[in-house]
Amino acid sequence: MAIWTIHIVPKLLATYQSLIPPSRSADLRAVMAAYGQTQYSPALQSAGPYTPYTYHTQGYSMPSYSKYCHIIQYGGPPTPGKEPEGVPARRSSDGKLRGRKRVSDPQPPLDSDIERVFVWDLDETIIIFHSLLTGSFSTRFGKDSSKAVSLGLWMEEMIFNLADSRLFFNDLEECDQVHIDDVASDDNGQDLSMYNFGTDGFQSPAGAGTLCLGSGVHGGVDWMRKLAFRYRRVKEIYNTYKNNVGGLVGSPKREEWLQLRREMEVLTDLWLTQAVKALALINSRPNCVNVLVTTTQLIPALSKVLLYGLGSAFPIENIYSATKTGKESCFERVAQRFGRRAVYVVIGDGVEEESVAKKKNMPFWRVSCRPDLEALSHALELDYL
Repeated sequence: MAIWTIHIVPKLLATYQSLIPPSRSADLRAVMAAYGQTQYSPALQSAGPYTPYTYHTQGYSMPSYSKYCHIIQYGGPPTPGKEPEGVPARRSSDGKLRGRKRVSDPQPPLDSDIERVFVWDLDETIIIFHSLLTGSFSTRFGKDSSKAVSLGLWMEEMIFNLADSRLFFNDLEECDQVHIDDVASDDNGQDLSMYNFGTDGFQSPAGAGTLCLGSGVHGGVDWMRKLAFRYRRVKEIYNTYKNNVGGLVGSPKREEWLQLRREMEVLTDLWLTQAVKALALINSRPNCVNVLVTTTQLIPALSKVLLYGLGSAFPIENIYSATKTGKESCFERVAQRFGRRAVYVVIGDGVEEESVAKKKNMPFWRVSCRPDLEALSHALELDYL
């Protein structure tokens, strides 16, 4: 069967050496030797000068991707410029948006007990979305351009329909937060079972720019409480339906959503399936965690996560939006949350997350094509990461 090849920089291997238990080093060298990686042992001992090594994995054929695989590395040449992750476009006059199995652990570990944190990018890393709309995905991988754009627009409509209809995006578009609990301190815990969000006087007027105003005084206690209520309800909806998105969208949208998911997986050669495999491997470990840091606004990001079936991989508390603050600020928040004891591994395709990872001395795993995700799963299966 076909053999696909991924080049791994010795500096990356040396960086990952610190992540590998000493008891595993001999096994690691033996396995790599079995794959024809005869020079892996020196790479473990010293970073040395830049010299590419080849890591072969047999039994997988992906001809449409193989020639596009780039070097997976830490601190090497920058990734080509990344497109924005579907940041919502401004609304037009008609209010439309234009242009853009694993069972849960019964008792998740405390943040302070986490030993390894995998910080993921979203668009073009875990999911394929924005590059469908721009045509760059079909151009790079030889796919049907009109089909790709059509599926991208279809998914875009579903994302923002869910965000608007169930997740209060009409109210919260100008009131974006980095994290779902950022306004929780303004919540008085009132029972919301009979609360009418449509008549409580909360408004986010069009044209407010970067300000989040509303019917009351900006920052006023009453208005901030109403804002907190909305984010609390979003959190409740996410937690209730993260494993039952079909129940959230209802019929016939459920059948439409399932069809869209199937067609997108065919077009992208099971990209999402491979990403989910890596996420599940991480979630299966007792002291490891997946964290998502995306440049999409928080509410549309939650909508994306749900519609792409990623709710079980990412608890809502592990999702951060870098739209307002940038990824470096989000990485700092994540590091403060889980502490210095944890090891942080960044997984993404863009310049921003790569440069921040390098600055913070965090190993970076670049995803440029689908086999990069398969290599990641393989490394996780063998406990290299």
